[in-house]
Amino acid sequence: MIAYNPKAWFTFIFRFHKADTLRKLFTTIIGIAIYTGLIVFTEQEVLLLDKTNKLNNIGIVHSMLGFVISMLLVFRTNTAYERWWDGRKMWGQLINCNRNLAIKVANIIEDPILNDIKKLIIAFPFALKNHLRNFHGKQEAEIAVLAAEIDLSKNQHIPLSISNLTYQKVFELNKTGKINTAQTLIINNELQQWMEICGGCERIKNTPIPFSYSVFIKKFIFFYVMTLPFSMVSSLSYYCIPVVVFIFYVLASMELIAEEIENPFGIDANDLPIDEICKNARKSIEQIIK
Repeated sequence: MIAYNPKAWFTFIFRFHKADTLRKLFTTIIGIAIYTGLIVFTEQEVLLLDKTNKLNNIGIVHSMLGFVISMLLVFRTNTAYERWWDGRKMWGQLINCNRNLAIKVANIIEDPILNDIKKLIIAFPFALKNHLRNFHGKQEAEIAVLAAEIDLSKNQHIPLSISNLTYQKVFELNKTGKINTAQTLIINNELQQWMEICGGCERIKNTPIPFSYSVFIKKFIFFYVMTLPFSMVSSLSYYCIPVVVFIFYVLASMELIAEEIENPFGIDANDLPIDEICKNARKSIEQIIK
């Protein structure tokens, strides 16, 4: 996630970063500029069309469709941001859940198994992060220490395995009389939230915007921009090239931003800082359970 000062907004105008949509759209923008230039040249230099050209009436259609496309893009970006913010709330809930769980087990459990439970609490956010990113490579040290107890292979749902193993250890303490049933129920609340949070994150990740809706917006933007030069050439001449390019940049950038943030668990510049969240969660657990 990009860290920035929201008050220094003027510097954003001249600042370019790897997530800037201008970089991603640069090639397409050049193509749009060349296309618009060809339309202007053809109408004014080859066909010698004047202001009475009926193609100029396309501007009436653009004025009517402009409101429609703006409403579609507003809905698109709002939906994407809602998913991003929902994901951030899920991870905030997970950190609070882990802290509460660590406090409870640190004050309830006095058995040496407490250190094993501490490792599981620390490992769960890292396992969930990798699960949401479809990462099945070499696991971080926080997860690797559990290799003797759970299967870390590609086909395993590691967060589920960690949750299951934690339940086993807590129930083992209950069966041996080291914690009573009431204490088990107190701990159970946070353990239950683990999989609820995991399921909520999976819902966000695995349920993208409907395909037909996404395709329709892209087609709408494409045909809207492709027909703009015909309505502007008579009044703006070659000046319609930067105008059309700017309109395309604005509309396409809104769609690109929405695409990037609708899955907030990846490694894009504007995705959630999950790596830092996991590290901060580990520090909190180590502070509570020493």
